[in-house]
Amino acid sequence: QVQLVESGGDLVEPGGSLKLSCQISGSFVSSYPISWYRQAPMKERELVAAIYPVGRTEYADSVKGRFTISRETPKRGAILQMNNLKVEDTGVYYCNTRRSSGDFWGQGTQVTVSS
Repeated sequence: QVQLVESGGDLVEPGGSLKLSCQISGSFVSSYPISWYRQAPMKERELVAAIYPVGRTEYADSVKGRFTISRETPKRGAILQMNNLKVEDTGVYYCNTRRSSGDFWGQGTQVTVSS
């Protein structure tokens, strides 16, 4: 059974920073990709960042240079460091990991960027 728990969402002013954490239970967590998605009101869920077992990372164009994804060891999960936040970064952020049996998601954490 794979379970994901996100934390770290908050209300922050434009230009501020937040660090989101995703804790993952189950075996061989580091052998699978971990991704962060976000969903803004009235919009579809979109990929924000991903990290793969060999360490390669991938970012949405809108967050390149501002967000950094990394694996969190030994707690077995991932961190999303978000700097220079913009109003358009507002949304619910979800952690995802994939197994041969399918995708697993956390419950999400709310990020609100507002002055």
